[in-house]
Amino acid sequence: MTKTIFGGDHQHLVELLIETRKARGLTQTELADRLGRDQTFISLIERRQRRVDVLEFIAFAEALGEPPGKLFTRLLRRMDSDS
Repeated sequence: MTKTIFGGDHQHLVELLIETRKARGLTQTELADRLGRDQTFISLIERRQRRVDVLEFIAFAEALGEPPGKLFTRLLRRMDSDS
């Protein structure tokens, strides 16, 4: 597993979050509002300058209208296909 936050499996997570946000038709600001955060929080994550912890992942999934387990399964499939 890559140690940097700028590639590897973390890249799969960020790409999934971005794709899901866009598929839901949400801007970074709208997602941030749903999370009770500032837009820069979303921007830092999407630019791979901040990691997402497991509790934040759950909050992201819920704010995106996805069951956390389903979103995590999608992430695992991406990671497996890259192996």
